[in-house]
Amino acid sequence: MLSNALSRIASHAAVAGFWLLHWLPLPVLAFLGQAVGEVLYRLARSRRHIVAVNLGLCFPELDDAARRRLARAHFRAVGRSLLERGLLWWGSQRRLMNLIRLDGAERVRALLDEGRPVILLAPHFVGLDTGGSRVAMDFDSVSIYAQQNNPVFDRWLFHGRSRFGDQRLLSRQDGVRGTVKAMKAGRPFYYLPDMDYGRKDAVFVPFFGVPAATITGLSRLARLAGAAVVPCVTRMLPGGRGYVVEFGEPWQDFPTTDAEADTAAMNRWIESVVRTMPEQYYWVHRRFKTRPPGEARPY
Repeated sequence: MLSNALSRIASHAAVAGFWLLHWLPLPVLAFLGQAVGEVLYRLARSRRHIVAVNLGLCFPELDDAARRRLARAHFRAVGRSLLERGLLWWGSQRRLMNLIRLDGAERVRALLDEGRPVILLAPHFVGLDTGGSRVAMDFDSVSIYAQQNNPVFDRWLFHGRSRFGDQRLLSRQDGVRGTVKAMKAGRPFYYLPDMDYGRKDAVFVPFFGVPAATITGLSRLARLAGAAVVPCVTRMLPGGRGYVVEFGEPWQDFPTTDAEADTAAMNRWIESVVRTMPEQYYWVHRRFKTRPPGEARPY
């Protein structure tokens, strides 16, 4: 009980720190976040190991020194995303709209005006939650929310994802039916299918040339809802200059009748975007923890 109480106190103290920090100008906050990232790089040994393994698998063409530089840049980006979270929880809508540019929203509106369900394919870049907040200012959406183990952070994360517009947050236990129903009612689905969720509903398809357990949900949901898939990428701009959320052109000839081929195509697209800003992809996740039968785990 004492440890739980101390954990709650520490969590509330961290939240108070985020609240104080969110008043700072973004360039100052970005500088501090990068400094925090440098500290994390040195102290978070287990996560540093995960990042090193991921980069070694995905960028074998880089030498050790180049991968270490990329890992440090990644931790600096992660540090920024952590410290800038307070902006999403308490920043005014006007301030956030000034800091987060939305490009290509007319593509989504045109599809919705036609009555077409929309899936926003949002890979796990460090600016993911920032992009979600900005999307929520323009669209009443649906997304999947995973409850956090820490109740203090769970409360504030839920608050941050639901404070703008009329957002519907579903749990994974709600299943496919609720998501399809929400899309058919005109809510874009902010979808994040590029993590290792285990073997269930997954196939092994290449990601940077490495077999990666990847759920087939994008193909399945697009087919069930008759939805258009619109790429949605959030880029963290250097120097504390803000973020940009990019809506790409809707995918053509998707889905096909082959869910595995569709999932492989999704991974190829994500890989192509990662290569444009490799330090911002979420390398601290054990993307290759689930292996084909007989293959050793790399971590």
